[in-house]
Amino acid sequence: MPEIVMIDEDERGKRSDHEMIFEDENRKRRLRSLRRKAVNGSTRIKQTLRKRSKRVVHCQFASFSTEEFLDEGEEKAVCEFRQILIERDLLPAKHDDYHILLRFLKARKFDLEKAIHMWVEMLKWRKENGVDSIIQDFLYDEFEEVQRYYPHGYHGVDKEGRPVYIERLGKLEPSKLMSVTTADRFLKYHIQGFEKTFAEKFPACSIAAKRHIDSTTTILDVHGLNWMSFGKVAHDLVMRMQRIDGNNYPETLHHMFIVNAGSGFKCLWSWAKGFLDPRTTEKIHVLGTNFQNKLLEVVDASQLPDFLGGSCSCPDQRGCLRSDKGPWNSPELIKITEEIQSPNSNSPDEQKTRSNTEELLHPCCKKLQHLEDLVTELCKKPAKIPPEKDDILLESMSRIKSIEYDLQKTKKALLATASKQVELSESLDTLKEIKLKASRSCWLRSSKSLPRRT
Repeated sequence: MPEIVMIDEDERGKRSDHEMIFEDENRKRRLRSLRRKAVNGSTRIKQTLRKRSKRVVHCQFASFSTEEFLDEGEEKAVCEFRQILIERDLLPAKHDDYHILLRFLKARKFDLEKAIHMWVEMLKWRKENGVDSIIQDFLYDEFEEVQRYYPHGYHGVDKEGRPVYIERLGKLEPSKLMSVTTADRFLKYHIQGFEKTFAEKFPACSIAAKRHIDSTTTILDVHGLNWMSFGKVAHDLVMRMQRIDGNNYPETLHHMFIVNAGSGFKCLWSWAKGFLDPRTTEKIHVLGTNFQNKLLEVVDASQLPDFLGGSCSCPDQRGCLRSDKGPWNSPELIKITEEIQSPNSNSPDEQKTRSNTEELLHPCCKKLQHLEDLVTELCKKPAKIPPEKDDILLESMSRIKSIEYDLQKTKKALLATASKQVELSESLDTLKEIKLKASRSCWLRSSKSLPRRT
């Protein structure tokens, strides 16, 4: 018979009560943890879906694609800015662009009211000056003569794909410049140049770099610049250009490098930058005659004219600044840019291109719609467990606790019954042994009383 270890009933009861209390506390903690995990999990899923559906901008231009991750705070500000402009009927389709709106917000340090005022003034200025049609309407016949007395132009891109704009201010001859053009015509030419940059150069650079481009790297060569001969007319012209650029084309300068700056210019700059916005001065780098290595950190040698330390000397006799070298001259990119600028054209080729583009975009739009539907469904679900559900859970826990208590009582009864069975079994064994011994005694006595054979 196997050995059974008997446990004192009082000790067994005490230990079971402690175990019940401990297990009950553990169960409550697990329940609270599950609730937290459910709520946090739902929140994380919603945030992830929102990031995937909103924070990634994906645009496809034929065989080219660009992808950009947006800043959540900036995106929220742009959405609010856009909504206000729509409500006030201040958002023409041409300017309904995320990055245009963002540039105006940045220019006013995300002060919404100031950005709205700046936007309104910009629309008014464009209407008064016929800027929307200035590329087609304005013809600058004196361009070649202007270049002779004011060498400037776009040439190549920097290492991040931005257009590089160069001015040789040291070769500027203000009096001769004003003899071949007028201030008003030069300003129109300047505005037309900005519009062409947005219509042709930035889109082509964006496609080539596969990232959004809407700013330039500017290099000003001030070698030989004589401030005394600059003149009031030239000074006023420069100030008017700066106001036009700052008010209507904000945040389009990525970096400016002023090279061949002498000690006089550096002293003047040290004084002048105190009046400028710190964000602007951070973009401007004043360099002396040993500027080549600094420029080559930003612009590849093949994209930089030789007179600035690069290796390019355009074969065109007119020189680098008149060559207009850049991806915006690529026939393939010109075609794509024109298709983007003329989405309503009915030519068969363009219809086919748009059809192909729509086919490429359709899976992306479908996936985004699915993600938005998931987000909508998740938003409908409560972030917290409703009180009635909480009461049901607590009631279930109470029933479970009651059942466990009954099970403990049943366990005690079973152990007591087992103990009694053991005792009965031992008593039966004892009785059997006594009976066996009695039987043997009787047999021995009877055997002694029988007569022996002789």
